[in-house]
Amino acid sequence: MKCKVLSIAVLYVLATNAVGLGDVPPDGPGTVEKLAAPQPHWVWVADLVLERASLIDLDNGRFLGLINGGYGTIAPLFPTKRSEIYLPATYFSRRTRGERTDVLEIYDPSTLAPVGEVVVPAKRAIDAVALAHATLSDDERFVAMFNWTPRTSLSIVDVAQRTFVGEIDMPGCSLVYAAGARRFFSLCADGSALVVTLDEQGNEASKERTPPFFDPAKDPVTEKAVRYGDQWIFVSFEGYVHPIDVSGPQLRFGEVWSLMSDADRNASWRIGGIQHLAVHSASGRLYSLVHQGGADTHKESGDEVWVYDLQTRQRLQRIELRSPGVTVYGFPIEFGRQWVWPFNRLSDWLIDRVVPAAVGFIQVTPDANPRLVTASQFSGSLGVYDASKGDFLGRVQPTGWTSDIVLAPWGAK
Repeated sequence: MKCKVLSIAVLYVLATNAVGLGDVPPDGPGTVEKLAAPQPHWVWVADLVLERASLIDLDNGRFLGLINGGYGTIAPLFPTKRSEIYLPATYFSRRTRGERTDVLEIYDPSTLAPVGEVVVPAKRAIDAVALAHATLSDDERFVAMFNWTPRTSLSIVDVAQRTFVGEIDMPGCSLVYAAGARRFFSLCADGSALVVTLDEQGNEASKERTPPFFDPAKDPVTEKAVRYGDQWIFVSFEGYVHPIDVSGPQLRFGEVWSLMSDADRNASWRIGGIQHLAVHSASGRLYSLVHQGGADTHKESGDEVWVYDLQTRQRLQRIELRSPGVTVYGFPIEFGRQWVWPFNRLSDWLIDRVVPAAVGFIQVTPDANPRLVTASQFSGSLGVYDASKGDFLGRVQPTGWTSDIVLAPWGAK
């Protein structure tokens, strides 16, 4: 019995000395750290379960901070002219029931602390993916938020004055995309676009509907478009690119072209995933997440990214994807990834053979040395690649409980 007591005492002393309990001073309450200037390889990852967006440094795998988003999925907006972050958010007085309040929250990007909010009508759209649910006007004066009750409309917020301006009806049309200093457009059920122009105060100045630019019955476009300069790039279920030029007084619909060759289609290659497009503006490259599957599988996860030159419309590269990693409620399953060589190699080897790629989200950082970032919805991890060469650089985990929309707002564009 004495031996057992002595052994326990020895283990306690060793454990205490190992973690240095006596050397760690207590944290002071209310301490706020400030982030350094945003870096090009900092990305935001939305978390469907934790209802937050996490800021991640891809270069060293550090978790830098987070902003909470109330109820549902979130997608922050990042202006370049103001040191602010805008976040459409919804709150209920009893968590998932009770009185509802919708706001546009304003955060300080250096502390990630809330510094203001604008209350808007309690009707903003909330669904699984928040892409194109809100946008900044190109002059960054107004935020337009998409409402769905199922009546569709836009709530307009003047972020310079921090006031709610008003609501604009968008009958039969959904989502919102910036198209100029005072202009937005939405996608309509007949394949057209509804264009809304604001006056200097943010009220509706004009509203017009374009001719249809795609056939919603034969081959609809997905709503997950990407911005390339003055163009929005939409891709259809069957892999056809529909560019929209927003630089002129009217929207101009460019020539439709295909991501897939006849041989690709015969091999059943299709677009796939939820956030399935990314663009690197400086190089003019479009990144498309793809998989092999049948009709109507455009939301199934992808296992390759195909890279295109937007000027020549030629495919330049195919990047085979590896699993972003595995987590269970935020705890990384790394198979010894933190161990020294050669055991750290065992981690990647096991993940690659046990876990399929199953990528649902892609993003590319906008700098001169870009990173391709991949995520799987039910894994709080990221896969990181050299976006120019396609080389796999490693995994970052955990970012949360799940991974959702990935945003890369900072860096030279």
